[in-house]
Amino acid sequence: MKPFQKLFLLPVLLFFLSPLLANEGMWLPLLLKLNEQEMQSMGMKMSAEDIYSVNRGSLKDAIVLFGGGCTGSIISQDGLLITNHHCGRGRIQAHTTLENDYMGQGFWAKDRSGELSNPGLTVTFLSRMDDVTKAILSNVTPDMDPATRQSTIDQNISRVINTAEKEAHEDVTVRSFYDGNQYFMLVTVTYRDIRLVGAPPDAIGSFGHDTDNWEWPRHGGDFSLFRVYAGADNLPADYSADNVPFQPKRHLKISTKGIAPDDFTLVFGFPGRTNEYLPASAVREIVEVTDPIRIAFRDRSLAILDRNIRRDPEIKIKYIAHMAGISNGWKKWKGEIQG
Repeated sequence: MKPFQKLFLLPVLLFFLSPLLANEGMWLPLLLKLNEQEMQSMGMKMSAEDIYSVNRGSLKDAIVLFGGGCTGSIISQDGLLITNHHCGRGRIQAHTTLENDYMGQGFWAKDRSGELSNPGLTVTFLSRMDDVTKAILSNVTPDMDPATRQSTIDQNISRVINTAEKEAHEDVTVRSFYDGNQYFMLVTVTYRDIRLVGAPPDAIGSFGHDTDNWEWPRHGGDFSLFRVYAGADNLPADYSADNVPFQPKRHLKISTKGIAPDDFTLVFGFPGRTNEYLPASAVREIVEVTDPIRIAFRDRSLAILDRNIRRDPEIKIKYIAHMAGISNGWKKWKGEIQG
């Protein structure tokens, strides 16, 4: 089988192009051109600019940071967004009552007037990213003590942010990579009116639970649907009945043709972070010290939560999403120890 291609976009907006079998590495959007020919030889039909472009709509305009920690994909010209069920679970839970058991029975808005608002939920789009390493490290010298070095870097970051070219509705941040050896400026747009459109029952969305979590293949319907709303100018706006569905620069089209062996596969999202470059000593500490402590604490937490949500439906409504989050980390750390 051909190597499986993965392209990740972190919350700090780093891209990775990492086949499982070869050519592993961390790649920036600005450098995708260097891999374009190789990716196309493996079956990719797009160009690097189709994936990331600041001059026209590209895949980056259809992939969003959902709720500050998940990936979402825009799948219609009217701002419809699909994300994982577990990413939307907290919002589904917030709308659930004993009378309207959206967690247990699922939820589907019959029309746009039935879509449910979610105060505090945001969706962030990447406008562009620039390498600002020279500006951040220009006056940093090897003989600086750590405190002076960090203070100088912080001042340079503030200067870059304050002088960045951006629109009034855009935000600017600077993030460090490779232990502070490289810095990137991220220009983003964050929408604040995000409404729940639909989600399957938890028994479908979370099917397999801890047994299947962090495993492959998966058998659950792990999805939920939301819609991004904007003001009449298509810019971010607080919730209002007058807001309209967001019109994206690009949205993903879902094919019903299915897949075939050796199809080129591209995964584009926000996995959060990578520990790919940890030294052996750090891995040893995680496996032998940190993870066992984390697991022991969560064994006790999960036992308490499980006991109480089984006896009281109201407690279940309030804590089922929180319990799933605890369980998610618990299973991950178990897997890290097993290798």
